Amino acid sequence: MRTPVERTPVEPEAPASRRTPESNARVSVVPRGGGGQAAPNGTAPTPFWSVPIDRLLDELHSSASGLTERDAEERLARLGANAAAPSRRGGALRLFVRQFTNPITALLSVATLLSIAVGEVRDGEIILGILAASGVLGFWQEHRAAGVIARLLALVQFKASVVRDGCVREVPVDAVVPGDVVQLRAGSSVPADARLLAAKDLFVDEAALTGESYPSEKAVGATPADAPVSQRSNAVFLGTHVVSGMASAVVVRTGPATEFGGIAHRLAVRPPETEFERGVRHFGYLLLYIAMVMAIVLFAINVALHRPVLEALLFTLALTVGLTPQLLPAIVSVTLAQGARRMARERVIVRRLASIEDLGGMEILCTDKTGTITEGVVGVHAAQDWTGAASDAVARYAYLNAAFATGFVNPIDEALRAVRPAGTEQYEKADEVPYDFVRKRLSVAVVCGTERLLLTKGALTSVLDICSTAESASGDRCPLAEVRAAIEAQYAVLSRQGYRCLGVAYRALATDAPVTRADECDLTFVGMLSVADPLKPGADDALRELARLHVQVKVISGDSPQVAVRVAEEAGLDASHVLTGGDLHRMTEPALVNAAPRVGVFAEVEPYQKERIIRALEQAGYATGFLGDGINDAAALHAADVGISVDSAADVTKQAADVLLLEKDLRVLARGVREGRQAFANTLKYVFISTSANFGNMFSMAGASLIVAFLPLLPKQILLVNVLSDLPAMAIATDRLDPELVEQPRRWDNRRIRRFMLVFGLVSSVFDYVTFGSLLALGASAAAFRTAWFTESVLSEILILLVIRTRRAFFRSRLGVGLLWGSVTVAVATLVLPFLPFALDLGFTPLPPRLALLMLGIVGVYGLTAEGMKRLFARYVSIG
Repeated sequence: MRTPVERTPVEPEAPASRRTPESNARVSVVPRGGGGQAAPNGTAPTPFWSVPIDRLLDELHSSASGLTERDAEERLARLGANAAAPSRRGGALRLFVRQFTNPITALLSVATLLSIAVGEVRDGEIILGILAASGVLGFWQEHRAAGVIARLLALVQFKASVVRDGCVREVPVDAVVPGDVVQLRAGSSVPADARLLAAKDLFVDEAALTGESYPSEKAVGATPADAPVSQRSNAVFLGTHVVSGMASAVVVRTGPATEFGGIAHRLAVRPPETEFERGVRHFGYLLLYIAMVMAIVLFAINVALHRPVLEALLFTLALTVGLTPQLLPAIVSVTLAQGARRMARERVIVRRLASIEDLGGMEILCTDKTGTITEGVVGVHAAQDWTGAASDAVARYAYLNAAFATGFVNPIDEALRAVRPAGTEQYEKADEVPYDFVRKRLSVAVVCGTERLLLTKGALTSVLDICSTAESASGDRCPLAEVRAAIEAQYAVLSRQGYRCLGVAYRALATDAPVTRADECDLTFVGMLSVADPLKPGADDALRELARLHVQVKVISGDSPQVAVRVAEEAGLDASHVLTGGDLHRMTEPALVNAAPRVGVFAEVEPYQKERIIRALEQAGYATGFLGDGINDAAALHAADVGISVDSAADVTKQAADVLLLEKDLRVLARGVREGRQAFANTLKYVFISTSANFGNMFSMAGASLIVAFLPLLPKQILLVNVLSDLPAMAIATDRLDPELVEQPRRWDNRRIRRFMLVFGLVSSVFDYVTFGSLLALGASAAAFRTAWFTESVLSEILILLVIRTRRAFFRSRLGVGLLWGSVTVAVATLVLPFLPFALDLGFTPLPPRLALLMLGIVGVYGLTAEGMKRLFARYVSIG
């Protein structure tokens, strides 16, 4: 079903004659290597940025009024979706194959096939069957998690403004086709490679393509065919975004045919690695190192004892596989997917799965105040001249400025448009100088009869700097220098009361020539507009909740220090230390790194300084989050460990974010932090449990190889221990969490994991050696020895899972239903297994009652010992 779209009439914005689109016309889309439109004589194609605009529109069978909806649908069906990198096919198959591409698993499979070749057919089939079962489990879990994430990401769509059937409408970016006319404004992401039809003060950030940090100025005109990307001033490209100004452009290339698509196609572009991903990778290196060392030692021992080489190789490889937590990728994926699904119920959408862990580990949250701490819906408090008297001129000019502005929408302009002052009906818009974050003001040229005015509204200081005179409500004028001190004093009083103040000014225009930034000079200041943005209901409660979660909240605002401090204090935040943009400009990097953690409010901050603040906090050792929705927030969102935005933000901002809030509410974010910590805690449970148990088993196996004259466990039995012990762990994602495990932010710590693995692995080995001694003393046969140790190994892993999953006494912490039933099922299956008909094929034999009771006794004492060790080594057991 097609989603209804809002249609707005639009007039052609370029002086090109209207052409009737032909639905069966062939759209000329030249791949990136070609660079442009094919020349009629068969010579090298002419790049689209150097083709005359009329000819380009003809070849695209389009016009300045865009396509019809029917034409667009036909082209989309024929040319495909506008995606920079085509979606990969066979994702499920690749995921399935990946379960078996672990080098150690591959070696074990090869060795097993060799075993089959020399006659050990039954054992080989069993080992391959166990490996297949393990791989299927991992595939099922990861595939299910991928489906959850795909459904969640489908909730977030990026839109483009296009002209269809003569009206401007919002369509998904992947539905944009060659010939579409797109409308661009500050904050817009460029949806495809396109040629400008009209532009006004257009600056585009092309860093993703050119590496240039300063925005490129764009204008309608001709560009040489051999111009590099950075000099194609009449074209805009996918992967870039509009910093300021506005434009309309005709789409020429989409998807893989774009400049950005060519890069994405050739390079495996990956987002920066998160702290959690980095921790998992280093943890993998640690396990690989330990596994390799132990494997070499074990193989050497077994060969030295003159055991068959192939049997020794199978034993060693199976044990190495046993050390590796094979289901870790699946456990991580499922845990994160479950967390993402729960967060979606809390109106939080995760765009990048690993960022859930970083959200939970966040120690400092930097946020603007508008819309998060405050309502974000402003009300006009007063319109007054420099004397403080009410001024109709301020209200009238501010309304006209806001009503005719066509840049990005902001709450102040929305409030001004809501109430139309008398006397504004006869004004018409003539031109506009759009807002940008350097000038911090917006100017609109209006006409009423013979009167032609330039009306400017913006940050007070920015407006005062372009004024030479001031006018009172009665119409009296004086030099601005004489009253500037009074204006600034009035501004300070209003700011301390929590009001945001804007300056309003005007000047008469002598001609009807287009206005530019150069016309913003010698204006007359008519007064100030003060607006109120009250504290959002529940904001103080949400901030207290974040404080209970030990997340520091710092305000980063472009407003004056007085306004920012007033809001912070009303919300209960620490505003005792304040830094302004001017302070930041004068500070060295080391000084900022030292000062930033103590500062509660950053005021009058320039856009580029937000990123600098985030990086300083990270250099100081803090895990950071940044919440922003402005077009100037993208850099800071990228810099933070977790970038957070809202679904209503500009596309460039949403694309830079890791997490999107469907409601701009800190209460929603606090719930997201809890979910992130729960996912992180459950992931670490599996890591702690599996590594300590597996390491203990491997260490025990090395000793057992020296003590007994036979293999203490057969390769198939080792793999079966691994699969059975992993089955309950698959339910960890749904396990209940003790409240204390989400009170503090947690970060991945390989050193803590390593210590825990060594301590609890050795404790496990002590009881394994007790088991060995007891079995040998009782004269157990090889089959009974293996069956008893198999039983003890699986049951002890289940018990340690229940002990280590909580800081509390294990019987005082409620288990998740899935984990409870999984543990009970596996425990019962382990006890019953030796009595099943196929037990002999697995190398098991029914245990005599005394041996069975002995194993249960050893497991029980082990559980009590682990409970005591957990308390003794609590600093190593901060699971979560």
